[in-house]
Amino acid sequence: MKTEMYSFTWEYQQNSNRFKMKGYKRIASHATMILIIMLFFSSCVSQRNLEYLRNKDKNDKTIISYVEAKIPDYKLKIKDELSINIRSLDDPATNVFQTLGNQQGSFGGYATPYSASLTSYMIDKSGFIQLPVIGNMYVEDKTIPEVISMLQDSLNNILSSPTVTIKLVNRYISVLGEVVRPGNFSYAQEKLNVFDAIGMAGDLTIYGDRNDVILIRNENGNNLRINIDLTSSDIMASEYYYLRPNDMIYVKPMNKRFWGLAQLPWAILFSTISTAVLLYSVFGK
Repeated sequence: MKTEMYSFTWEYQQNSNRFKMKGYKRIASHATMILIIMLFFSSCVSQRNLEYLRNKDKNDKTIISYVEAKIPDYKLKIKDELSINIRSLDDPATNVFQTLGNQQGSFGGYATPYSASLTSYMIDKSGFIQLPVIGNMYVEDKTIPEVISMLQDSLNNILSSPTVTIKLVNRYISVLGEVVRPGNFSYAQEKLNVFDAIGMAGDLTIYGDRNDVILIRNENGNNLRINIDLTSSDIMASEYYYLRPNDMIYVKPMNKRFWGLAQLPWAILFSTISTAVLLYSVFGK
């Protein structure tokens, strides 16, 4: 009788343990699946978050453009470097004004930004550039057209029908943050817009916050922080659509960058453990 009771008790405990184990496996399976699904969706970025220049009205095909005539000419600053090319009917007389960077002869007709900077005229801390024959000329806070006019006036007494071309050598912008290729970029064109700069950096990553891009610009010695929404077509009508030399663009990461499964440093470990638990709960007997 005792043997039968013991056997019954043992079988009851075994059945009870198996029942509890199945319950634990079921709970573990459901919990694991829920966690995986939650982390998967938290790492997803919707297509809308990746769009640029969204119109408020989908039927409106027009985009307001910022009139380039409204863009103020860049005012020269201390340490800016100018490539100055002077031509005249008295061509031999202009040789004294030519530099290697202006002639570009040793570089196959093309002067790299580095080579041009070695032979350009840098604005000193007092705001002057020093030119042959003419001497010191104050150019700080002047625009390039103003400097060209000043230089032509000075050359009229020296050369016959002089023509002057001036280019800013140190045209650089920085693009940092959630872009494919962050860095410092040189450019030659007179007008560079924010999308040109982003293209130079290889576009934003999928985790870049297109709604709140930060532009850092120095004006009158003060650093300004401007927030730009690249998803709105209104940006093309903004005074900050076109960049200036030495502007910096910073692309912030979206929150999904921090909480997404693919970006967590322990994602592989967690994924392995959760997969093992799931397989055990399904196939473990």
